[in-house]
Amino acid sequence: NRKSRSCTGEPLGGRRRRVLLRDPEACQIMAERVEQRIEDRIPELEQLERVGLFTHKEIKAVIKKTSALEYKIQRRALHKEDFISYIQYEINLLELIKKRRARIGYSFKKEEIEYSIVQRIHGVFKRATTKWKDDIQLWLSHVAFCKKWNRKIQLSKVFSSLLALHPNKPALWIMAAKWEMENRLSSENARQLFLRALRFHPECPKLYQEYFRMELMHAEKQRKEKKMFEQAKMDTGEFSYSEDVLNGELARIVWREAIQKIKGAEFQLTLLSIAKLFDFTEDFQKEILDKLQAEHANDPFVWDYMARREMEMDSPPSKEHPSKQLKALEVAHKEERCCRVFEEAVTSLPTEDMWKCYITFCLERFNRKTNCEELRQKRLERMLGTFSQAHESQLLPASLYKQWLQILLELDLQQKAEEVAAAATKRFSQLVEMWEMRLQLLIKQNSDGLASCFQEAFRAVKDKDSLPLWILWVEWSETVNSKAETEALYQKSLLATLPADSVMMKQKYLEWAYRTGGYKKARKVFTSLHESRPFSLEFFKKMIEIEKEQESCKMVNIREYYERALREFGAMEPDLWLAYIREELSSQGKPENCGTIYWRAMKMLQGEQVENFISKYTLLQTGHL
Repeated sequence: NRKSRSCTGEPLGGRRRRVLLRDPEACQIMAERVEQRIEDRIPELEQLERVGLFTHKEIKAVIKKTSALEYKIQRRALHKEDFISYIQYEINLLELIKKRRARIGYSFKKEEIEYSIVQRIHGVFKRATTKWKDDIQLWLSHVAFCKKWNRKIQLSKVFSSLLALHPNKPALWIMAAKWEMENRLSSENARQLFLRALRFHPECPKLYQEYFRMELMHAEKQRKEKKMFEQAKMDTGEFSYSEDVLNGELARIVWREAIQKIKGAEFQLTLLSIAKLFDFTEDFQKEILDKLQAEHANDPFVWDYMARREMEMDSPPSKEHPSKQLKALEVAHKEERCCRVFEEAVTSLPTEDMWKCYITFCLERFNRKTNCEELRQKRLERMLGTFSQAHESQLLPASLYKQWLQILLELDLQQKAEEVAAAATKRFSQLVEMWEMRLQLLIKQNSDGLASCFQEAFRAVKDKDSLPLWILWVEWSETVNSKAETEALYQKSLLATLPADSVMMKQKYLEWAYRTGGYKKARKVFTSLHESRPFSLEFFKKMIEIEKEQESCKMVNIREYYERALREFGAMEPDLWLAYIREELSSQGKPENCGTIYWRAMKMLQGEQVENFISKYTLLQTGHL
């Protein structure tokens, strides 16, 4: 099958079509079905021509195109891409009709024209989602289409089918509930969806957060409605507003249930931040905060929240008109109050996480723009002091050492930066990031102790993590040492690194050899390494590139490099086979070799790679690749 298809350059579905056409009954049924669907379109097409939106010639083009698309989605062997193409064509047609209407100012006959097209698109979407049930993106495209054309009833059905098939995805439940709440204005439907979702996902934080938000939105909506009735002095009749609902009692029930299922201060703080968005929840916020402080007094997130609250508290109103200097002074007072809380926190809870919260706050404030130089200087002193205190307490997290070092270098505090880098490698001696940070600093300073520092780093770091250090070392050696010393270092790295890491070093070695010694040196290095597995595909590609850059480029060498690369990567790289075929089709190659390479590729490639290769080879034959 592959031979007949590839040699003729025929599309992959060609054989299936010939088989289908040999069955007259199947062909007739499909043709009748397509003909019926085209006939169903005639009333809308006639309307389009009658009202002057489309010309007769354009109507004929639409019929021709839709007939071709219909045949594709009516055949036995269905492809998702055909359905997507059909849907996209119909959507483009709708957009064109919309533009034509705007241009000629015609707004009638929408039911006869757009409505039938929209219904047809729904039908195609339904067939596609029935066939490919697991394609979430296809379902979401249908949802987006329904929203755009305001098809509420249809969208409810789509969500119902989607959730029945994919109840294991909380994001879909949230999407459906939000649509019910915000678009259909149905709090009850949204509540039912959240309750159903929680039966499938009883410990999903995001579901509880959105359910909690929905109940608060429902309470706010009821409060606004009641206020409007009271202002208009209208009688609400039998409808009455429950005080419990108005005060957010339903949200309080959700909160209690949520904190029973999901432990931890961080989750409760997210609920508190949601409650703060609603101005009627002051008492509720206090209740949440009291429970947090009672149950999670030693949690860094709670301390962080309590400290940052000081920034939100309003200062006493000033009788004078506030100037820029007064505003800066007020901000400085707020920041000092925050820092007092943080100081208390790191005293009560001396942990890395707590210090990280404190330093993160100081960094955020320092990075905020201000025209007040005094305030900026205070922020800088506070930030540097906090870094030093955490470091002296042996509680500065490894992730923050790099930031501290960058700040010191920006302030041109070279000596302090070197001390910090040395302390970081002493405390986190097995972390390669710490050594990399220190070595980069020493390289920048052109320090004399670099070689000994590299040796110390390799003794401390495990072999499996040492690749970044070897790369740094050889790159430094390239700039300061002789070629012989650098080459010796490259050869040493190949023996010292793990096989998987040596792949990168081989590639860098080859690039360096060509850069410093030209083609002969690169060829020599390649020859010395071409049996030393493992390799990367880039290693062979680089050698091919080097060979092609030579004035006396030899095709025999290029073939050797391709053959060696295919020996390693031929089973999973269809593009490598295609590149080899392109080389043989070039002026230096032998086109008669292409057939042999093609059949070798067909035998060696596996699974989807075969189809990928065939399609690209067909494009290559027709000059489209």
